Amino acid sequence: MHFKVLLYQMDKWLYPSSLNINGSTYILEYAVTSEAQGAAPMASVVMFILIPTGLSVVSCLFILFYISFTSNFFIHSHQTHLTFNISFVGNPMIHTHTHVQFNGNHVNDNDVFHDRDAFVDNYKEMNRSLKIYVYPHQKDDPFSNVLLAVDFEPGGNYASESYFKKVLKMSHFITRDPSNADLFFLPFSIARLRHDPRVGINGIKDFIKSYIFNISHEYPYWNLTNGADHFYVACHSIGRFAMEKVVDVKINVIQVVCTSSYFVSAYIPHKDASLPQIWPRLGGNPDFAPYKRKKLGFFAGSLNSPVREKLLEWWGNDSDIFVHSGRLERSYTEELLGSKFCLHVKGFEVNTARIVDALFYGCVPVIIANHYDLPFADILDWKHFSVIVATLDIPLLKKILQGITQQEYLVLQSNVLKVREHFQWHVSPIDFDAFYMVMYELWLRRSSLRLQ
Repeated sequence: MHFKVLLYQMDKWLYPSSLNINGSTYILEYAVTSEAQGAAPMASVVMFILIPTGLSVVSCLFILFYISFTSNFFIHSHQTHLTFNISFVGNPMIHTHTHVQFNGNHVNDNDVFHDRDAFVDNYKEMNRSLKIYVYPHQKDDPFSNVLLAVDFEPGGNYASESYFKKVLKMSHFITRDPSNADLFFLPFSIARLRHDPRVGINGIKDFIKSYIFNISHEYPYWNLTNGADHFYVACHSIGRFAMEKVVDVKINVIQVVCTSSYFVSAYIPHKDASLPQIWPRLGGNPDFAPYKRKKLGFFAGSLNSPVREKLLEWWGNDSDIFVHSGRLERSYTEELLGSKFCLHVKGFEVNTARIVDALFYGCVPVIIANHYDLPFADILDWKHFSVIVATLDIPLLKKILQGITQQEYLVLQSNVLKVREHFQWHVSPIDFDAFYMVMYELWLRRSSLRLQ
């Protein structure tokens, strides 16, 4: 039996001396063929060309597939989630089997939560057992304006930071016995440090470094966990740079911040928590009766990012989606009340108060901010009361919004009205409002290991 097997070795084609097949060894002699000698250089050239070309083609196909996948995901996910059964398993991130129920404007409450029953049960336990120790400071402290709660009702773009500290101070979660504490609160205010002429933007890092040094030497609690059971709250974007001189804060401390971006190395999802940026609105919830939502989409804001510039480029002159970068003809409130979808578009940071503005005025938020870890996302199911669009899909924005049926829109808006209570601050907190939701996020992140 004869076998002709060619092996290429060092620019020559060879016959092998032996070949083992099914346990039998067939003796063959090496021979260099003249035909193979000519083919070897040619094969080298062919392989030199084909291998890089093949790799390039595969890489291009992978990139095209990735773009197509992400684009389709964001286009279709919001169009189908209202009509499909959704299966869950049973803890705060996992749910019982549920289905959207249409009945006029009514939708099953489960739709806005990942698992409403689990949340309510855990919420009761949190409300009963969670204890927080606040490092004490007196009114005569040189930096009492930074370390103590404000004595007025907070307002403005960064009010969430001040509201939390003010309400926490008067809450039943406070303990004066550190041995009973689940968490320790670092009460400095980034927003107030920024405006303090003794500190300012350039001095915040040194202030935080000094503060951590002082409490770690005056008290034993920081050193027990290296800060892992400590937390601070900040809404201004400067907060994410403020910890650069204290690495332990960035790595270990629970950071409850408005600038909650997966893309920022200073923010660690699941360890840290997203704080909603809320501009408090005076009075109760607005009356929608006089308004008809005739506009498909609305955005107003400065062009302080490439994403917003792209939005204006595509939709600045559209008759259905209104994009404004200058002065509005009507009030901001009227524009929100007169639009079906209100756009939150990344500016300097992923966060702005526009999402909560939209919720407050009954407008379905459209979130165009890649890598945004949305507030309370491990409690609330954002796809049931908002539309999330990748920045890549801005050219498709109108198609996406027009693809949402009237019935689906009514479900989204109905859910908007249900969740807005979770995005409101009160000096005297109300169950399930923004304060209690933040406390629940902290409760989820408390350590189950108590070091003594």
